[in-house]
Amino acid sequence: MKLHFEPNLDYQLQAIEAVCDLFRGQEVCRTEFTVTMKVPPPAAGDMFPGTKPEQLTLGVAESDLGVGNRLTLLDDELHQNLADIQLRGGLPPSGSLVSGDFTVEMETGTGKTYVYLRSIFELNKRYGFTKFVIVVPSVAIKEGVYKTLQITEEHFKGLYAGVPFDYFLYDSSKPGPVRNFATSSNIQIMVVTVGAINKKDVNNLYKDSEKTGGERPIDLIKATRPVLIVDEPQSVDGGLKGAGKEALDAMNPLCTLRYSATHVDKHHMVFRLDAVDAYERKLVKQIEVASATVEDAHNKPFVRLVSVSNKRGTISAKVELDVQNAIGVRRQEVTVSDGDDLEQVTKRAIYADFRVGEINTAKGEEFLELRYPGGETYLRPGQAHGDVDSLTVQREMIRRTIREHLDKEKRLRPLGIKVLSLFFIDEVAKYRSYDADGNPAKGDYARIFEEEYRRAAKLPAFQSLFEEIDLDSAAEDVHNGYFSIDKRIVTPFEDMELKKSSKKEDVETSSYNLIMKEKEKLLSFDTPLKFIFSHSALKEGWDNPNVFQICTLRDIQTERERRQTIGRGLRLCVNQHGERVRGFEVNTLTVIATENYEQFAENLQKEIEDDTGIRFGIVEPHQFATIAVTGTDGHTVPLGVDQSKVLWEHLKATGHIDAKGKVQDSLKTALKDGTLALPAEFDAQRSQIAEVLRKVSGRLEIKNADERKQVAVRKGVYLSPQFKELWDHIKHKTTYRVQFDNDKLIQNCIDSLQKAPAIPKARLQWRKADIAIGKAGVEATEKAGAATVVLDETDIELPDLLTDLQDRTQLTRRSIATILSGSGRLDDFKRNPQQFIELTAETINRCKRLALVDGIKYQRLGDQHVYAQELFEQEELIGYLKNMLMDTAKSIYEHVVYDSTTERDFADALEKNDAVKLYAKLPGWFKVPTPLGTYNPDWAVLIEEDGTQRLYFVVETKGSLFADDLRHKEGAKIACGKAHFQALAVGENPTRYIVARSVDDVLSEAAKG
Repeated sequence: MKLHFEPNLDYQLQAIEAVCDLFRGQEVCRTEFTVTMKVPPPAAGDMFPGTKPEQLTLGVAESDLGVGNRLTLLDDELHQNLADIQLRGGLPPSGSLVSGDFTVEMETGTGKTYVYLRSIFELNKRYGFTKFVIVVPSVAIKEGVYKTLQITEEHFKGLYAGVPFDYFLYDSSKPGPVRNFATSSNIQIMVVTVGAINKKDVNNLYKDSEKTGGERPIDLIKATRPVLIVDEPQSVDGGLKGAGKEALDAMNPLCTLRYSATHVDKHHMVFRLDAVDAYERKLVKQIEVASATVEDAHNKPFVRLVSVSNKRGTISAKVELDVQNAIGVRRQEVTVSDGDDLEQVTKRAIYADFRVGEINTAKGEEFLELRYPGGETYLRPGQAHGDVDSLTVQREMIRRTIREHLDKEKRLRPLGIKVLSLFFIDEVAKYRSYDADGNPAKGDYARIFEEEYRRAAKLPAFQSLFEEIDLDSAAEDVHNGYFSIDKRIVTPFEDMELKKSSKKEDVETSSYNLIMKEKEKLLSFDTPLKFIFSHSALKEGWDNPNVFQICTLRDIQTERERRQTIGRGLRLCVNQHGERVRGFEVNTLTVIATENYEQFAENLQKEIEDDTGIRFGIVEPHQFATIAVTGTDGHTVPLGVDQSKVLWEHLKATGHIDAKGKVQDSLKTALKDGTLALPAEFDAQRSQIAEVLRKVSGRLEIKNADERKQVAVRKGVYLSPQFKELWDHIKHKTTYRVQFDNDKLIQNCIDSLQKAPAIPKARLQWRKADIAIGKAGVEATEKAGAATVVLDETDIELPDLLTDLQDRTQLTRRSIATILSGSGRLDDFKRNPQQFIELTAETINRCKRLALVDGIKYQRLGDQHVYAQELFEQEELIGYLKNMLMDTAKSIYEHVVYDSTTERDFADALEKNDAVKLYAKLPGWFKVPTPLGTYNPDWAVLIEEDGTQRLYFVVETKGSLFADDLRHKEGAKIACGKAHFQALAVGENPTRYIVARSVDDVLSEAAKG
């Protein structure tokens, strides 16, 4: 099985575009330098003084030509490019260009590695950069990046016309390839761990080496001015002035691109796809929690040590006890000291003769002595006495995981999707132990799992999955583990024992290779393994798109690892052809945990805030800067940071936010009732502003697995002749053709190019600085006297304009020539070729996109190509109680599952309006094909006027009706939806397609007759 990579995911292209646009205006060029061969000093016993050793004369030239990257942009131009990118992406503006570090924030599971690898090829294609160094924090990620380079090699060569490129893992014991890195003119990608570069006195990178021709490898890298790509910089840097950050700067990079989901130091931000955006745009799995919490288990004297403290000589401990109070027995934290009688503290006889003994507060050796009749016990922080038998709770968790797994398997197996479940355990011995001869034996978890799996297999609900399967062997085959114990690495596919002398890095590399090796194999139905047990081997770098259940059999509350744990299963799943399958109806990750789901959501939200700096419920002063405003000339421009601040101040003055920007209840109420008061100049943008505020005042939504419910079809509506009539109007499928009026497209391109902004000439920037030489070194301080001079370049080598534009726009050379000559702007090309090419390509591509939607024609397919009404019964609809309008009377389903408050209010209004006879929230399988991907409209509605005339509507609900407010792509899909339903509009009473904010909009459309 081969994983299939999608080249056109809009958010990935936006991230690549943001990085490439930093260098807008840069010409395609490179720098060249000489790499010499240094002869080693003569040895004392040299028999042939004055001659070179033979190995130096064989196969290595005395001096080679080195090829490096070159930046021709001025700092001011880079800063302007950065400001444009930040405004476009709604990011806080960087006041000045402080360094060459640029940040790309992408949530786990959205294809960060793919994005930075593809950015390499895009930067090469646009600007000719060839030298790239990828720095990673660990061996695991290094091997992961290497594996990704191997499996994407064919894909990238297909996208970039077979461009030759070399990639290698830097190995400090074999620095030879670094010379080739410096001298080759092909794209060179070097992958290195921070451990190989951050210790100057130890690392071979900083020492002369014969293998690189006597040069220090670092000097060769420096001379190429590489583009540095840092994966997980928060683990690489070691702080702003850490050894890792210094080692990065020592490479003399052209720029440093930093990719992570959890940045600590946010240098100039160029792209952000945070956790909230990823969930909202359904780019990762929806998360639900099945929580196992023990209640009313107060029948044993329970004591759990939380912490110990020594304040000003007073030694005490915080413990959790079952305390009697006015409303009954409750588990709560209490502070106790040496000698305390727990019967008195808890007011419960069950604690008779339980006393606190010695409390030790020494760091790393904290404990509390608990004395009771017949003995004493020592509790470490987190340990408990008298708790419910932990294996009882864990058995229930394993049972629940198996059932969740089989439920999903029943639903997803027919779609070609293999379901995997992952267990994180507290100690390896509970799953598997080894005797003195190294033979494995099953631990408690393995035994419990097999018992529960056999039990679940006998349940009537899962019979279809177990026909003709021998349960005895099946229960053993479906589970296995990934562990590393005492230099022994165990995976489901291999068991390997390393030498006792193996270094930590060898153990890491070998274990990671084994885990990664068979990643694709796990996804195939041919491999029976479905349940994976692991201790911590799967921490970073390992994630499998088809993990649908994660069960934490160890206490997740004590470690900050909710995001880490969940990250292992966030990616969208793939089918047997290796293609991604989208939609929350398929992609739901169930976390089985021992904390209730509100607590889980609360803690996860806190972790996201700590890790990413997203502040839930906080309005930032720049929040409204990207809102589109239509100017007097008809062009749309962003609102801008200054106007955004004016709006923020207004919200603060009206008490909707406090001085720190925190959303107050009055704002939530105003948004719900539609009574938000804004200054008059912002009236035209009201709906966009309200949408931004609605998003900010929301929370991260984690679903409760116990509220998941299958929604049944309402037979009364489903079998009614009215519904059959409505369905017959909309059930037909269509195909589309795009008709281009070529002359009109060319004319539009000419007009747009004539109106495009002017192109400046190249400029020379003068700067003055004082140089101070002291013991600390040489320091330059800039002073007044900076100036910019326009350069008249007469010796520019003009690139092949037509070929370049043909590559970027896919138009014919003749069409491009017509557009260029018609625009009358060829002088601009001579003035600044690179900027002219970029401006022209962007203008043509924008006109093309508009023409695509304008010229689309849909055609109805034959009567055999329809969405059958029976699909409502065959396809399951699953929702959560929190997002359901319950017990509806007119809907095709018994409850309406909604995605937003707009949809909920719309469904509620449909129920209450007498003119509406019946309606359906159109399910995910009802799709309209468009050139921009499939489109799923919201509603089908039947309205009856005066008891006689019936009108049929397909409705798309939106918070705003203004085209400017709808995202460009969304607006285009809606235009295609309109064209699709027009193609079905035959007969005297056809279906009408409308975009509406409320039911009143639909009724006013109906009134037009």
